[in-house]
Amino acid sequence: MGKHRPNHRRVKTHRNYSVEEIARLFGIHKNTVHNWIKDGLSPIDNKRPLLILGSHLAEFIKTRREKSKSPCQPGELYCLRCRAPRTVAENMADYSPDTETTGNLIALCSECGTIMNRRVNLSKINDIRGEIDISFPEDLQHIVNS
Repeated sequence: MGKHRPNHRRVKTHRNYSVEEIARLFGIHKNTVHNWIKDGLSPIDNKRPLLILGSHLAEFIKTRREKSKSPCQPGELYCLRCRAPRTVAENMADYSPDTETTGNLIALCSECGTIMNRRVNLSKINDIRGEIDISFPEDLQHIVNS
């Protein structure tokens, strides 16, 4: 089975689901659903087959997703190798434009040295830059100076 995150929007909130139906809905193994029950997903009762209310399932998945999020603070980019927001090495990053208004910040992770990317809107770049010294291509220098 592939590693992916279940989408809570696929759950019908007014429906009861069995363990097998949940596994089929998300393309996961039924043992994963049993682990969710051990981790706090509450069945309607303890009788067999175990039934889970759709609204409880959707809320459980939303809560799990929110717990795993790590938003970046100003001056941080998300490092895929470290799986966490990290400061950039030597507080230096490059801006690579894609369109007139958006582009990528490219920098090295201060912990592991991996290349990190962050998609940014040019108008909001000052909100996320923090202490990072960003180098822009020559044709965008006039925007930085203004």
